[in-house]
Amino acid sequence: MSNAPAYVTLRELTDREAIRDLARRYAHYVWQKKIAAAVDLFSEDGEMDTGEAPPLRGRAALLEAYQRMLGDARFQPFVHNHVIDLNGDTASGTCYVDLRATQEGRSMIGSGVYHDRYVRTAEGWKIQSRGLVLRFLVPLDEGWAETSSA
Repeated sequence: MSNAPAYVTLRELTDREAIRDLARRYAHYVWQKKIAAAVDLFSEDGEMDTGEAPPLRGRAALLEAYQRMLGDARFQPFVHNHVIDLNGDTASGTCYVDLRATQEGRSMIGSGVYHDRYVRTAEGWKIQSRGLVLRFLVPLDEGWAETSSA
């Protein structure tokens, strides 16, 4: 039995669509290397945690880091299965990502999940924080399956 209300308001529908659009635009801007546009999806004090280094906080830090990370690499994220929990002017969500990339001349494949918090601002919905948990990011020729030496 679902805990969801029997009805959904128009505002809830438009809020969910605006939040889903953040994830889609983020992936699109990363594909296109439109770094400033990707960073603008975050709130002024927005945070990104890739799990590889300390979290990045604020648009200036995000812009600098994204310019460095996306320099010569090519990332092609595919986002899906976006689950959103609304709570007035804030929300949380989970968004899964399949990733294709080219790094240092190697074809890479990856999979992971974003754990997000969103906030309604005067500019509309923004990403307050985004945490990436990669399950794997490996060279395509190596794959990600574990092998046993039996």
